[in-house]
Amino acid sequence: METGFSKLSSKVTLRRILGRWDLTAVGINQVIGSGIFLLPSLVTAQVGAWSVMAFVLAGLASMLVALCFAEVGSRFKETGGPYLYTRAAFGRFVGFEVGWMQWITRVTSWASVANGIPLALGFYVPAVTTGVSRTVFMVALFLILAAINYRGIQQAAWTVNLFTISKLVPLVVFIAVGLFFVQAEPFTRLTSISWSQGSTAALLLIFAFGGFDVIPVPSGESSNPRDQVPFAMISAVSGVTLVMLLAHVVALGTLPGLAQSKTPLADSAFLFMGTSGAILIGVGAVISMIGNNAGQVLTGSRMLFALSENGDLPHVLARIHPRFQTPSMAILVTTGLSLGLALSGSFVVLATASAVARLVVYAGVGAATLRLREARFAGVLPTAKFRTPFGAIVPILAIGVSMIILIGASREQLIAGFGALLIGAVVFVLNNRLAISASR
Repeated sequence: METGFSKLSSKVTLRRILGRWDLTAVGINQVIGSGIFLLPSLVTAQVGAWSVMAFVLAGLASMLVALCFAEVGSRFKETGGPYLYTRAAFGRFVGFEVGWMQWITRVTSWASVANGIPLALGFYVPAVTTGVSRTVFMVALFLILAAINYRGIQQAAWTVNLFTISKLVPLVVFIAVGLFFVQAEPFTRLTSISWSQGSTAALLLIFAFGGFDVIPVPSGESSNPRDQVPFAMISAVSGVTLVMLLAHVVALGTLPGLAQSKTPLADSAFLFMGTSGAILIGVGAVISMIGNNAGQVLTGSRMLFALSENGDLPHVLARIHPRFQTPSMAILVTTGLSLGLALSGSFVVLATASAVARLVVYAGVGAATLRLREARFAGVLPTAKFRTPFGAIVPILAIGVSMIILIGASREQLIAGFGALLIGAVVFVLNNRLAISASR
């Protein structure tokens, strides 16, 4: 039966050394970037004290999507994640568009977050915010992260793990100390909110909780992905939800005028820990953004590698380094493009496509979860080692989360997103024609 999924060669090309906690760290690292340090004030400005419930609902919505990833991820052991799932369920073109949009999101997110690092460091080293110093800093950052990934998945995993732990420490200290200073009164101001305010807060939170979708992408370098991906998906989303919720509770309960703060966690920390608390959060924000960048090169390059390995992009992008056994060409291309976007500032235009990109990935995986349960796939694909509860309800609700993104997207986001899909379609067709010509 034709499923749109071509089995890969049995030849081992990538080192399978990632464990369940490595994959979990990848997910936490990608979700906790710069957003957590700004989100409390943005959400509170929209829905006030209802923001606590909004964080809880956002975590539950993310878990619905994560459960779908866990189920379909337990069927596969190759590199690619959502790209492979939707390719198997709906054919090459749909799979390509999902993988293409996920790669575009990784590239633009890397460029976007990287631009925030010099600004954050500028408080301590003003010279890095402008001119040649900024350019040198950015180039050095990108090259160092690329070199780490180029030389081996083990080094890349260690780097992500280190940054994940390092970014969690300041947040855990902030939460552990801050909970003793939380006042009950701010949580009782439950004023009425409009539909517009509620939808804006929902969209902010769904985007802030995004990033866990990259967990299964490096499955080709996982020692036992069919067991480890479900564990990592559920653990990462649970952990992120707890940290983000408690950080918001502390900020809301300790910082008067939270909605007006531009640096809510730092301002809150200053109130109950003094200058050292504000510095702790400031340093934590820088570490968090650099760690996010480290994860972007790992997952972004593997996404590009997967597209090429399965013949949907030129095979040169699937080149494996003979010594380091890493997707060397995909790492170089992903790094080079992200650096170019970061230095030019043109990532802003592409980043607006992220709303549709997330819609495509989330809805695609939710639909693939339902599709791959059909009897026609029995014997074609391995049986799922993890099954989401409540039958079709969870995948349908996960698709509903995607619809919220679509409803809340701006006109500019929709135009950019569908423009990116159109470019992807052109790339897909051109690659097919080149492949046909080469085979003659």
